[in-house]
Amino acid sequence: MIRKEDFMKLYNSYSQKIEPLKPIQDNKISMYVCGPTVYNYPHIGNARPIVVFDTLKKALQVQGYNVTFVSNYTDVDDKIINVAIENNVSEKEITDKYIKAYNEVRTGLHADLPDVAPRVTETMDKIISFIEELIQKGAAYQVDGDVYFRIESDPIYGELSHQKMDDLMVGARIDENSKKENPLDFTLWKQTDKGIQWDSPWSKGRPGWHTECVVMIQDVFKTDLIDIHGGGLDLKFPHHENEIAQSQACNHTRLANTWVHNGMINIDGTKMSKSLG
Repeated sequence: MIRKEDFMKLYNSYSQKIEPLKPIQDNKISMYVCGPTVYNYPHIGNARPIVVFDTLKKALQVQGYNVTFVSNYTDVDDKIINVAIENNVSEKEITDKYIKAYNEVRTGLHADLPDVAPRVTETMDKIISFIEELIQKGAAYQVDGDVYFRIESDPIYGELSHQKMDDLMVGARIDENSKKENPLDFTLWKQTDKGIQWDSPWSKGRPGWHTECVVMIQDVFKTDLIDIHGGGLDLKFPHHENEIAQSQACNHTRLANTWVHNGMINIDGTKMSKSLG
């Protein structure tokens, strides 16, 4: 008898190998894909992960798997705040507008909407609690209202992007923040008086980008290990690397068994992006 997993093999960025898909639960697949930061209209580069992961979801469904597909919207960010200030409107008006635009692109491409589409702003209490837990475990520390992840708490940091700590340190010293114990330490909470803010035990501010997806995965799936985590190749480092580090610190898991990254759409050898126009 041919097993279902023999039909579906994926390139796992974590192991750098093509592997049979082995679900955590029989006939069920949990899949999370990092969604966009919604401060402008989507372009064709943003459409690529929509198509790639909708195709993957539907291919899995054809094989008989019950797929729960989750993709978030990052609706708090410096870019969003700047656009809101420029237009003299609230951040929510900006994010609602562009979430609607992204959903129209999805349906226009005949892609399904995610089964669940969490927003960062709706998960803030859980994000703050997660950061508190990291501090309690010694994996994070607070300085002058900011909170940083202690990179040396993860002895295997770099396991996803397959980079060595010493090599990363060379580049990190160029942009050294004197508040950090280690220039590679990344921000979990940022004290600010600009734009939308939340009260926390450390300061009035907002979370760092790398913490948000870890918390939303745990909140939606009610577990600390899912089958597939996806996103663009540009997210492998540092975003996904930092997600794994936090998950290892709190839960001793790599967050997902299989990490899948779609390639970029390039123009003249450079990734298509809004920041480059």
